[in-house]
Amino acid sequence: MLQRPVPIPPAPGQESVWDFPRPAICEPTQCLIEVVLDGRPIARTRRGFRVLETSHPPSYYLPPDDVEPGVLVPAGGGSICEWKGQAAYFDVVAGGVRVPRAAWSYPRPTAAFGPMAGYVTFYPALVEACFVDGERVVPQEGGFYGGWITSMVVGPFKGGPGTRFW
Repeated sequence: MLQRPVPIPPAPGQESVWDFPRPAICEPTQCLIEVVLDGRPIARTRRGFRVLETSHPPSYYLPPDDVEPGVLVPAGGGSICEWKGQAAYFDVVAGGVRVPRAAWSYPRPTAAFGPMAGYVTFYPALVEACFVDGERVVPQEGGFYGGWITSMVVGPFKGGPGTRFW
């Protein structure tokens, strides 16, 4: 039997993912977004977007100009998001490390996500570390979604066992 999750009440300064909209939206953020692989920063921006959707921690998308040259190598395959459209995947390469399909973008997203066309996000579980305003991100469970969990958001979060039909 499907049980609706009980949202955790947010403390002052926090957001509940249960207050995020459905359908999903993207909004600009001036938070400092950083990604590290093989002991070195590979991406850094204050010109990103965050995608918000009910029950999901945000995903942060960075302009490709703010990713180190040569880090993103196009990978085969793709996926479709009902809100954003067709995704393209990248292997992420830094130093002696290559992580298959650790990043993705929407080259030609739906109209609602048009401002973030070509911006790239990373799976926090597959790179060494991701940071939002200096806080290390906890990866969203499950391996399918790429949400970035910080102390500023509360759940419960979709992605773990038993959450498929939330």
